[in-house]
Amino acid sequence: MHKDEFHLKFFMCVIQSRQLVRTPQRTAGEASTSSMLIPKPPTKTDTLKSLDTLDDPDTVRSIPVFKTEWIMTHEEHHAAKTLGIGKAIAVLTSGGDAQGMNAAVRAVVRVGIFTGARVFFVHEGYQGLVDGGDNIKEATWESVSMMLQLGGTVIGSARCKDFREREGRLRAAYNLVKRGITNLCVIGGDGSLTGADTFRSEWSDLLGDLQKAGKITDEEATKSSYLNIVGLVGSIDNDFCGTDMTIGTDSALHRIIEIVDAITTTAQSHQRTFVLEVMGRHCGYLALVTSLSCGADWVFIPECPPDDDWEEHLCRRLSETRTRGSRLNIIIVAEGAIDRNGKPITSEDIKNLVVKRLGYDTRVTVLGHVQRGGTPSAFDRILGSRMGVEAVMALLEGTPDTPACVVSLSGNQAVRLPLMECVQVTKDVTKAMEEKKFDEALKLRGRSFMNNWEVYKLLAHVRPPVSKSGSHTVAVMNVGAPAAGMNAAVRSTVRIGLIQGNRVLVVHDGFEGLAKGQIEEAGWSYVGGWTGQGGSKLGTKRTLPKKSFEQISANITKFNIQGLVIIGGFEAYTGGLELMEGRKQFDELCIPFVVIPATVSNNVPGSDFSVGADTALNTICTTCDRIKQSAAGTKRRVFIIETMGGYCGYLATMAGLAAGADAAYIFEEPFTIRDLQANVEHLVQKMKTTVKRGLVLRNEKCNENYTTDFIFNLYSEEGKGIFDSRKNVLGHMQQGGSPTPFDRNFATKMGAKAMNWMSGKIKESYRNGRIFANTPDSGCVLGMRKRALLFQPVTELQGQTDFEHRIPKEQWWLKLRPILKILAKYEIDLDTSDHAHLEHITRKRSGEGAV
Repeated sequence: MHKDEFHLKFFMCVIQSRQLVRTPQRTAGEASTSSMLIPKPPTKTDTLKSLDTLDDPDTVRSIPVFKTEWIMTHEEHHAAKTLGIGKAIAVLTSGGDAQGMNAAVRAVVRVGIFTGARVFFVHEGYQGLVDGGDNIKEATWESVSMMLQLGGTVIGSARCKDFREREGRLRAAYNLVKRGITNLCVIGGDGSLTGADTFRSEWSDLLGDLQKAGKITDEEATKSSYLNIVGLVGSIDNDFCGTDMTIGTDSALHRIIEIVDAITTTAQSHQRTFVLEVMGRHCGYLALVTSLSCGADWVFIPECPPDDDWEEHLCRRLSETRTRGSRLNIIIVAEGAIDRNGKPITSEDIKNLVVKRLGYDTRVTVLGHVQRGGTPSAFDRILGSRMGVEAVMALLEGTPDTPACVVSLSGNQAVRLPLMECVQVTKDVTKAMEEKKFDEALKLRGRSFMNNWEVYKLLAHVRPPVSKSGSHTVAVMNVGAPAAGMNAAVRSTVRIGLIQGNRVLVVHDGFEGLAKGQIEEAGWSYVGGWTGQGGSKLGTKRTLPKKSFEQISANITKFNIQGLVIIGGFEAYTGGLELMEGRKQFDELCIPFVVIPATVSNNVPGSDFSVGADTALNTICTTCDRIKQSAAGTKRRVFIIETMGGYCGYLATMAGLAAGADAAYIFEEPFTIRDLQANVEHLVQKMKTTVKRGLVLRNEKCNENYTTDFIFNLYSEEGKGIFDSRKNVLGHMQQGGSPTPFDRNFATKMGAKAMNWMSGKIKESYRNGRIFANTPDSGCVLGMRKRALLFQPVTELQGQTDFEHRIPKEQWWLKLRPILKILAKYEIDLDTSDHAHLEHITRKRSGEGAV
């Protein structure tokens, strides 16, 4: 179709759809750019934090982000597009399978092809490498379609005894040389990666043997003179040192929590005790995070064996829980759990103990391989995709002097670490446990693991004091729209407050309830079972406090409130700003307060991530998976999906990356008629391939004129005879549902962190017999910034806020959009001028303990 004809039809669609609304004029520096081109992002390097976060560099589970500048010269662009020409990459998965491996394979294939390289699948892991033949096949762009949402590994994985022998590695080398493959990406655990390093170290000798035997020519040997190896860690146990999170761990936690939630209902019905055994022969990460995410009474992990009198302590703990009114007990056991003498502690041992001493009806559930199955979570899809991109760059930039490396996560950034350094530290943990040096083993796991353990011990093992004499009074409330994980944050805040000896009040219905006096005291049992419940048990409203300062001040005095924990979204942040302003008129408002970001929109200034966003993202991904399945069945169909988020395009962008969308329209990246034209033409070309379906995401407020209905009408008109269009507005289902393991764990630790800060700030603000806090740092947002949790004064965040559109002025996730577009086969710029550099794990350990 001629462009002028397209433009005419475009404007007719606008007029028919609705009356044109004039969009705000942008300056020359904000001129519209193609939604399929890269805008220049904020220069500040911000990153997503994730599951394991407290206040140190190693407490994050995160999505790695390149530290990239997005505008590049023509020469740099040309270099990126030709980086792989004349090169070949092979990708294999080895060892135990893990959800998210397919996302990594897909990214390696597509980014490899994008750079001009040939990419090969190696089926059945190292066995396929040894056997050769049809096990090594060249991949195409279409061959990795519909892989993203599949669990396991579609190219197969196998334990290979042959590769452990030199003869097997000699055959593997022959198979690679004959295909011109000199770059190998291995996705697996420490055993698989160790095998790859051995293969690389022997490469020259293997080539020499093949030459002597006449199996390869001198020319072939010269072209294959060195082998580049890059590893990606795929393991549900998260047992590999050097990375904050391994591919598959988050998905395994999803499977475990789904089962725990189901068991909880039957346990409550019959007042039973359940002992759940999860995987983790040498690492207790799954068990530990599960215990935090479900509020378990006890957890057994190999790194931290219980004290010698653990039987007495456990029975006392279970009995106290029942005395407080609980109808069930949950005990989590890692399969490798041991006592201080190294003797295994089995699920049956624990069951027999509880039945014998307490007489409780007790059941054992061994989860087994169900933890490896199922569709990958949104996090694992994005993690696999990001690591796959970095792996290709590391391979193609490799030289004979470059050591075999593993792509790891340090905080939120992709880093390259020497493979064998990571393997050695991983082995050191096992050795420390064998030698009963458990404190050392815990430290080697990293500060993230240690902080998880400390929070667990506080919530599960410390008895709240009976007397509250001399205690402080802290109120907790929810503000704004509901978000999954709010209840977990309230539970943690309340219980940590009680453990500290404070009096904790809960406020119903936000600031409106604070003004009306809808306040009551909360005890330990008040928040029992809240961790896994979605929504807001306290009730939440968008009402701001400014109009009710007088009533709020009166109730602060009436209930002797000395500190306020506000859990909510943008309204919680703006409400905090109003409280700061109100201090000028009302001394009663001069009390410390802290805002915990909790909103599906992820738009609170001062934090890269908010409680509830992960749950919403997974809800969108699940829906998109089903829609893509429907489209695959009917063929030649394009779905336009509208997501929530207000003006913030976080959900649309991240869901687009996790679900494999063809485009994602957002407010932060203005788009024009030419962009819509390019998107339609892209889908027309796609329908000519074997992949006859399309998925387009649209943030609800990305553009006043180009509504979901308008884009649907446009695609329907332009796709006539080529593809059908359908639309789906997901709506408030994105705010509902049970919180994901991340949101539960993140909210629990945020609540603990907030209450610890609050207790210290109240003591600091005690003057002349009363609390008087009027400094900027007495009203803060607790947010994740780069690699740490920070308390940031709300007044300092004003300059970083676009109040009109209710978003931060700088948003880290915009840096991920080029990857979304590359994986959707758009011709865009990929900047390789500032990539992840090789670091050393030993330096990190001696510095900040980020192992």
